[in-house]
Amino acid sequence: MEARELALKIINDIEGNGAYANIALSREINRHRLTDQDRRFTTELVYGTTKAGETLDWLLSHYSNRPMSKVVPVIRNILRMGIYQLFFLTKVPPSAACNEAVNLAKKYGHAGTVKFVNAVLRNAARSPEKAAYPDPKSEPVRYLSLKYFHPEWLVTLWLSCWGFDECEKLLKINNETPPLCLRTNTLKINRENLLKRLQIEGASCEASVWTPEGIVCLEHPALNNLPSLQEGLIQVQDESSMLVSHVLAPQPGEFIIDACGAPGGKSTHIAALMNNKGRLLSTDLHDHKLKLTEENAKRLGITILETQALDATTLHLRYAGQADRVLVDAPCSGLGVLRRKPDSRWRKNQAMLRDLPVLQLAILESAAECVKTGGVLVYSTCTTEPQENEQVVEAFLRSHSEYTLEPVGSHLPVQRDAVTLQLWPHVDGVDGFFIARMRRLK
Repeated sequence: MEARELALKIINDIEGNGAYANIALSREINRHRLTDQDRRFTTELVYGTTKAGETLDWLLSHYSNRPMSKVVPVIRNILRMGIYQLFFLTKVPPSAACNEAVNLAKKYGHAGTVKFVNAVLRNAARSPEKAAYPDPKSEPVRYLSLKYFHPEWLVTLWLSCWGFDECEKLLKINNETPPLCLRTNTLKINRENLLKRLQIEGASCEASVWTPEGIVCLEHPALNNLPSLQEGLIQVQDESSMLVSHVLAPQPGEFIIDACGAPGGKSTHIAALMNNKGRLLSTDLHDHKLKLTEENAKRLGITILETQALDATTLHLRYAGQADRVLVDAPCSGLGVLRRKPDSRWRKNQAMLRDLPVLQLAILESAAECVKTGGVLVYSTCTTEPQENEQVVEAFLRSHSEYTLEPVGSHLPVQRDAVTLQLWPHVDGVDGFFIARMRRLK
């Protein structure tokens, strides 16, 4: 199947069936034998068209009198994919973008839709200046939202936090393709030897400056073609995510609970830091997610990890006072990882920032009861918002005098003077993450 048609199939699945872009893309790429060039182009079309979202419909509105909501979904997605190529892919000739969209319309539409697609895209190719963005001074939210593909409520939130210039940097980096980050499985290999292996396997990589086991891949073949992954020498995990387990600082022989553990990135990292000695419990609400944790553990050669399906707000009913350390990597809005999940920005809403902290605090309080006196409790999220981060920790500490906050900075593998740690993509160059560490005194 040609790259554009495959991309269209995936986009239809995302829009029509609520499929997640990364999962749908990976599934379809694995089903088809694509060249590296076609794999990259398919990925760009899927992620770019999905990410650009409302901006594409706004662009199309300048060249069509017909609202996109009235257009048959498959034709609408052909138009979106075509307009994305015309306005945002400088290496694609306009003629190719138009011609290939017309060919897809012939296959998935009828004579009328073919004429419609042809007219709209040819018009856009001839007169791109008709779609000028709003003035950034008079309409900053609208301008930033349309130019950088983010919902207006989120732009408003970050604009009030950062001001125009820094907000623009954050929105911009969220649209860039982040590098693939890998964690060395130190139970099987050290980072130096793994870097040599990855080079032989066709990947261009460098050591992370954030963590001693982290690797950043600048170029790489399809993951399924990396023997190192199949052999369990590596785990895909972002650098900021790796910091969490270092802050937890698990020790061999301890009993550790990862309260929201699936799909196992942090759980398996904890096991490696424990040198695969002791007891590690990884819990999650859903069995199918725990199966992913189990598969990762098996591939990585981890034997101390056990899984259990349960509601993390009830963790204390089974494990009160038993654990040496507990990690709560809480369910969150995920606003720190938008660059890795291009469709997710359109699935978010402002109500999340009101509703999620209630759940986050409930999980943290249950997990806290499971920690032994003298033990450690770590709270982390992959979001950037204080409602889900500092404010949850502050609310917890106000009602739990038996806990005290410990500076995160002294437990990081890099030098950072911080009581709690908040990372931002445009400031730190890694995924947005929050980490707090607390110790139980009594």
